[in-house]
Amino acid sequence: MDRYGSDVLAHDPHHQPPRVIPTVEADYGLVVECAASGFCGSVVRIEKDIEGRTVELEDRRGVRRVFVMEIGGFLIDGQQVTLTVPANLPTAPARTASGSVIGTEGARRAQVARASRIWVEGLHDAELVERVWGADLRADGIVVEPLHGADDLVGALAEFEPGPTRKVGVLLDHMVPNSKETQIATAAMARFSPDVHVIGHPFVDIWQAVKPASVGIQAWPVIPPGQPWKAGIIRELGWQEDERMAWKRILSQVSSYTDLEPSLLGRVEELIDFVTVATEG
Repeated sequence: MDRYGSDVLAHDPHHQPPRVIPTVEADYGLVVECAASGFCGSVVRIEKDIEGRTVELEDRRGVRRVFVMEIGGFLIDGQQVTLTVPANLPTAPARTASGSVIGTEGARRAQVARASRIWVEGLHDAELVERVWGADLRADGIVVEPLHGADDLVGALAEFEPGPTRKVGVLLDHMVPNSKETQIATAAMARFSPDVHVIGHPFVDIWQAVKPASVGIQAWPVIPPGQPWKAGIIRELGWQEDERMAWKRILSQVSSYTDLEPSLLGRVEELIDFVTVATEG
């Protein structure tokens, strides 16, 4: 018998083993809560983007939001968990997002990138084109690149040096009569045609090319000239997020060409035809 008792220093009450956060497969219909925002909903979609895997949740009112699948980023019945991609995640549909039929042999394999390019104004434009036409473009070896602004389109084309086997299709925002974009397009076509084809859509920004119903709104708000358009849209719709997350919300609602306005569909298809025919043979 130890008359003095056990060693009081043998156990350090301040040292605790690291807590293990359980992982849970994000099966469709699973109800979870975002630990950071408190948004609670069921899993309706899992995607992969530049930030990694994201999960889209839909609450009981039909509101949808997208969250990055961070470690310990969610709660189930109050317990912190890490969501993972289900082992039985559905495979690709029988059609591509653009509506192209995938044959019985499967989708065509991606080709080595060809010299011709499709240029769009910004990153959001490129992401939307990739979302809907990505499979078709990879199969044809056509790369979509953002210009990050079209003001120096003529200079960018001069540096690229278009030619019969290096054609460029350009998609510009808000190309309406007498607009700056129309003047830019006219100058580019005058110098580089027929190896460059510039067309545009009528929308102020590519956000507006997504059908309002697909985003869960009745119509895109009208923002007065002179005000930042995207910031105005976020304010008018009452979204509590920055432009980056607002775009992720919009893009997450696009699953196929049916979510886009027809006036954008025709223009993108026209550019794909232009650069594809130019690179045949």
